[in-house]
Amino acid sequence: MRTLVIGALVCALSVSACSKVGDQSAVGGATPGTGTVPGQLRIAIQRSPNTLNPILSANTTEGLLNRLSFDNLVSVDGRTQKLIPILATEVPTVENGGISKDGLTITYHLHEGVKWHDGEPFSSKDVKFTWQAMMNPANNVNARIGYEDVKSVDTPNATTVVFHLKHIFAPFVNTVFAESDQPICIIPEHLLAKYPNLNQVPFNQQPVGTGPFKVARWVRGDHIELVANDDYFRGKPKLRSIVVREIPDENTSLNALRAHDIDWIFQASPQLYMQMKTLTGAGIGIVLNPMPQTLGIYMNTSRPLLSDVRVRRAIAYAVDKQALVDKNTGGSATVAWSDQPPFEWAYEPDVMKYPHDVAKAKALLADAGWTPGADGMMRKAGQPLSLQISYNVENATRRLVAVQTQAMLKDVGIDAPIKAYPANLFFATYGQGGILTGGKFDLAVAGWIAGWDPDDHSLYDSNDIPRPGHPDGVNYTRYNAKEMDDAQKLALATYDESVRKKAYATIQKLIARDVPEDYVWFPRQAHGINPDFKGFAPNPVNEAWNAYEWEI
Repeated sequence: MRTLVIGALVCALSVSACSKVGDQSAVGGATPGTGTVPGQLRIAIQRSPNTLNPILSANTTEGLLNRLSFDNLVSVDGRTQKLIPILATEVPTVENGGISKDGLTITYHLHEGVKWHDGEPFSSKDVKFTWQAMMNPANNVNARIGYEDVKSVDTPNATTVVFHLKHIFAPFVNTVFAESDQPICIIPEHLLAKYPNLNQVPFNQQPVGTGPFKVARWVRGDHIELVANDDYFRGKPKLRSIVVREIPDENTSLNALRAHDIDWIFQASPQLYMQMKTLTGAGIGIVLNPMPQTLGIYMNTSRPLLSDVRVRRAIAYAVDKQALVDKNTGGSATVAWSDQPPFEWAYEPDVMKYPHDVAKAKALLADAGWTPGADGMMRKAGQPLSLQISYNVENATRRLVAVQTQAMLKDVGIDAPIKAYPANLFFATYGQGGILTGGKFDLAVAGWIAGWDPDDHSLYDSNDIPRPGHPDGVNYTRYNAKEMDDAQKLALATYDESVRKKAYATIQKLIARDVPEDYVWFPRQAHGINPDFKGFAPNPVNEAWNAYEWEI
């Protein structure tokens, strides 16, 4: 499942957009300047969470907080990059019988003896209730992909939950209560079933989970205090407490890390990463975590000037990806040639690549009938080759990429004026007149965040082009190819990973061949940490999958 990166990282990627807060007082026994507090981890986050209820979460900060207090059914081991069971005792597969032969029934066996923080027993009924809450239209759930493919849920006993699907959905195990782009944890039926909706309930401020830490106090706008859940079923947490401090200004966070007033800067921006690199060895460590995310240049293939693949390939040759990575990320990102990152099991390295080559770009444009005028800019039948670059104004990194790309395109004779839109218009829905959903762009600099599963059908299947009758589609490039549609159907219709891998190899080769999007980089998320912080092994989707093992 894949989701457009909208506002979750705006603050992290645009330091200038974050306001500086006042003096951060010490909490939880930490005193400024005293260094590491044994047993207590102090985390700096930039954005204030809106909720601590997992099904209502809408950004990565809330995702981190959720996983300190709650659990999902399966996760990914950040050290081995393998699926592992959490509340489930094993990951369902066709081989172990967890996935039925017809692919329409998924069975999870759950751990016995798991308790909620209030001492009540956890059971399969909680899993069923959480699915029902996800599907309740009154709840402000961010996305229901995977959950909406479920026809019904059975709970034959306290430790067994059975999902009956409407049709085969191959990403199910990787998506539902797992490491999707919107990871959802299980919530308690006994506390929440009485509410018609969960949007404004007290639980959202003072949640009760099954996870390794209990929320002790949330002082909105300042900090959240958590204490160890010594009855945690995976093992007694090594930390005794966690203090999560809201520090919107990254420079303030960096100063606090240097002074040992905090131990971890959560999801530092590329700009802060470049500063931190100069300070390594001075009491600051850096963890670079690969993620299933991309930044790229969308090409609206429905535009006449971009309907010719030779023009799109010329643009790809014109863009110097390595230069964009070096200038804007300090090397924290890696160059991308298609949409699947190298650590993904579906990654296909053998695709068409477009290393920076001005001569090849100009030759492709000439082959497409474009010739340079006296000013060096390309024209055909008197018409200039002019393509507008769009981006959302709040994102400083995308602004830099747009400006640098504009100069690169000018070098091959393509005029590329830039237009910035506010995020609420740039990413608005089809019905709201969105720029991307409505196809009101030529080229667009935008990001995408995925889950652990390689499913990308929403990006490239022709059925997902936004239009009347299907306003929720996210095939913004308007890419339409039968080969792609056939490969996507194959990838979604089988649980056989070897078959899916071949389908995704075809998909990546088609993307690289036809260039509906010129992928620029795969970000690696930077985290600044106190070297005394041990056991930190973030997986590509969530940093806190093994929080009970952390120590300091």
